[in-house]
Amino acid sequence: MLSIMMQLPETFISRTKALLGKEWDAFEQALHREQPTSIRLNPQKTEGDFLLRAGFETESPVPWASDAYYLRSRPVFTLDPHFHAGCYYVQEASSMFLEHFIKNYVREPVKALDLCAAPGGKSTHLSAILPEGSLLVANEAIRPRANILSENLTKWGNPQTVVTGSYPADIGKLQSFFDLIVCDLPCSGEGMFRKDPAAIAEWSVRNVKLCAGRQRQIIGDIFPALKPGGILIYSTCTYNREENEDNIDRICTELEMELLEKPHRFMPHQTKGEGFFIAALRKNFSRSLSFPRKRESHDNPSFLHGIPAFAGMTGRCEKWLSAPDHYTFFSENNLFFAFPAEHYKEYLFLKKSLKIVSAGITLGEVKGKDLIPNHALAMSTALSETAFPRWDSDRETALKYLRKETLQNVPAEIPLGFVIVTYQNRPLGFIKNIGNRANNLYPQAWRIRNL
Repeated sequence: MLSIMMQLPETFISRTKALLGKEWDAFEQALHREQPTSIRLNPQKTEGDFLLRAGFETESPVPWASDAYYLRSRPVFTLDPHFHAGCYYVQEASSMFLEHFIKNYVREPVKALDLCAAPGGKSTHLSAILPEGSLLVANEAIRPRANILSENLTKWGNPQTVVTGSYPADIGKLQSFFDLIVCDLPCSGEGMFRKDPAAIAEWSVRNVKLCAGRQRQIIGDIFPALKPGGILIYSTCTYNREENEDNIDRICTELEMELLEKPHRFMPHQTKGEGFFIAALRKNFSRSLSFPRKRESHDNPSFLHGIPAFAGMTGRCEKWLSAPDHYTFFSENNLFFAFPAEHYKEYLFLKKSLKIVSAGITLGEVKGKDLIPNHALAMSTALSETAFPRWDSDRETALKYLRKETLQNVPAEIPLGFVIVTYQNRPLGFIKNIGNRANNLYPQAWRIRNL
């Protein structure tokens, strides 16, 4: 509890009392209550009875988000195979309000950027709710965090995604490229006090002012990449006006942006969630020229290049996907990839300018004369159900697999070679069945450590 862990700074109390007035007592009491747990389902990997099969005890739906639920208690998600299969994402409920703006203001396919995207809550959400045919670029400048972002988006499985690791100023050089930019900005973290005691220890008025200035700098750096008429969504997990309303006022004035509606504040004594602020703005049409939207057509959108000696493997790669005609196939550094053909031109453009962490579907790797399927292929929603034999394992076996242990109990009827291990028919990843045992191909860096 907050009163046991650490006392709130006196300066924070006086500032927030001035902001809330008579609501302070209710706010302070809310900080002493246990924070709610909420999840958001992956609509491409779950069916109507998923919550029942997964054993979740739900309390109620999250009212402002689709496929999202409060749980009665917080389970150990790490020990749930569905979590590793990308069937759901554990996300704080207030931040799911992003969906309100997408559904109200984004009605056709867009090129979208999630700027400060790690660990991936808003990126997986955008991936689920953006209009079909949209391209999502999820960016995180800090490489270890970018790797976590890439892992979570790989598990989510949407191939219309690029993960980058670039700074805002570098992305800003992509003049008028994006129709939508989501900026969940680094902040003083006041809204995380109940969840993270370290945020209390790090808080100061000086840090609030530093964060407010840094937020304006980030918006200024990224602004040129937003096309005229494009939408910028600004959010923080803090309460003070400097990082919220004051910054919005300055952005509207200095960058000539239009506020689409009154900003939304989420306070723990008013809503079932943590502290959160979010606003949506539109860029003035006169600010700059738009990135050309006309696309050059490919004579054959599904082609392979990069490893001439293995060009004959393209047929095998195509059979791994349910709709191969929708993808461009290519190779780099002995790895084979598929990227949605409708956005391949944009991918090449991004690749020239930004640091690509992952993109589309990593299909496999050439080793000797063999092509080893990649874990990302097993996670992808574009995977053909008939591409590989499947072994639907029980929970104990699934957890052994996720710990990257050697599996000795492969049923006799499972064919030799590459096999997808599933749990309740959801893919977890590959093994190579060699008869008396199976080589576990789960990524070493992703394995479950002993709890």
